[in-house]
Amino acid sequence: MKPLLPVAEAQARLLGAANPVTAVELVHLTDADQRVLARDLSARLTQPPFDASAMDGYALRAADAPQIGSVLTVIGAAAAGHAFSGIVGNGQVVRIFTGAPLPQGADAVLIQEDAEVLDNSQIRTTFQVTKGRHIRPRGQDFLEGEAVLKAGTELTFTDITLAAAMNHAELCVYRKPVVAVLATGDELVVPGGKPNPAQIIASNTFGVSALARKAGAEILDLGIVPDDETLIRAAIDKAIAGRADILVTLGGASVGDHDLVQAALKAQGMVLDFWRIAMRPGKPLIVGAIGEMQVLGLPGNPVASLVCSLLFLEPLIKKRGHRQIVSRETTAKTATTLKANDQRQDYLRARIIGHENDQPIVEAFTKQDSAMMKTMAHSDCLIVRAPHAPELEAGGECLMVRLR
Repeated sequence: MKPLLPVAEAQARLLGAANPVTAVELVHLTDADQRVLARDLSARLTQPPFDASAMDGYALRAADAPQIGSVLTVIGAAAAGHAFSGIVGNGQVVRIFTGAPLPQGADAVLIQEDAEVLDNSQIRTTFQVTKGRHIRPRGQDFLEGEAVLKAGTELTFTDITLAAAMNHAELCVYRKPVVAVLATGDELVVPGGKPNPAQIIASNTFGVSALARKAGAEILDLGIVPDDETLIRAAIDKAIAGRADILVTLGGASVGDHDLVQAALKAQGMVLDFWRIAMRPGKPLIVGAIGEMQVLGLPGNPVASLVCSLLFLEPLIKKRGHRQIVSRETTAKTATTLKANDQRQDYLRARIIGHENDQPIVEAFTKQDSAMMKTMAHSDCLIVRAPHAPELEAGGECLMVRLR
């Protein structure tokens, strides 16, 4: 039997075989949050489209107010969306509001707090007027035709605001990777159902799907299929017909009498890359491909399934979806002694109980059974124990993977 594959090598092989999606689609601004821009986005207009007032006040010629105490005559008003149509002449001002076009002839704005209102539509300056002050020049933000947002941008609320200001109602983005999720097992019952004494509630689908969505995927839920190779093969056909980019199977990844997933996948044309990883939890992990569809067969134990999703599925989705893969790993200090490890890389559920010099202090849960979801839900991180790592005393530095 081949030796177990190290986690880092398994990750590298999985991601090395992954090609980002090339298909694109148009989405409305309201649906563009967290999507990845597929084309450079150029401004369709100049912003601001005219010299505009940055403050409420008075538009004037700076030369007409050479010193504090200059008296000028108000000849009209300009508001946002309503320009003053005349020309500012000698000794004249126009009452102006923020965002309004600067009237012809004016070259400065005196803010209203620095103007004393007199009788007969006149004002007196109480602050020195400076040419160009409180004016937003035309094109200060961007110019028509300027490529302001670049392809590959993961769109945030600020990018979407900018795109709207550039007069784009729709954006060209990459299609989300489609992840088909298939749970298998006679023992599984959907939440809300009534399991018999030999059954359990199926939970993996929902956690794995939530993680996948957050990573940027669209989910194709294939439901729960009994331990029947014919039915499993039919579900795999649905993933192929649905043009899934990634097929995730949950359970049946080992080679026991009732573990039929690998056989069904091979019968449907899967080329197996590898399937046994030197990690705990999550040793029986299937990695392969059916044509262009990558296959990731996760273990059935809930914790093992989620740990493998975090380490393998999340970065895979991000690469397929043109997203940046940000490492969740960082260093920490263990609050308790960690025993020596064996040949498999261990991922211990743990809590962050404090910080020392900005470094987290982590405490591993006493029980680490891979079927215990309560401790997983209460964990902040996973403590990573390398293969054959010696005992680590309390206070020692360790590697951790953030869950939140």
